[in-house]
Amino acid sequence: MKPAAAPSHFPVALTLDQIVEEAQQWPGDVVSDLVDRLMLAKHGGLDPGSDAAWRAEAHRRLAELENCTVQGVPLEDTLAKAHAILGR
Repeated sequence: MKPAAAPSHFPVALTLDQIVEEAQQWPGDVVSDLVDRLMLAKHGGLDPGSDAAWRAEAHRRLAELENCTVQGVPLEDTLAKAHAILGR
């Protein structure tokens, strides 16, 4: 796989690979904040209605798991299915 490089029309002091290498040394919450900020800058914010709907859905699903009205799928099964779909 070819190393990632910044587009030539954007002057940068660091390559993308250098940025990734540096970010790997940062605490997880700092990396998460950076990713959130980049996504927000690139794609804009979330629609408040969609955000509220997804939040409600997540709470509903968690309640179903906690009340044993549904059964969770083991991570290993989910990963095996994802690998099969991706052909890995």
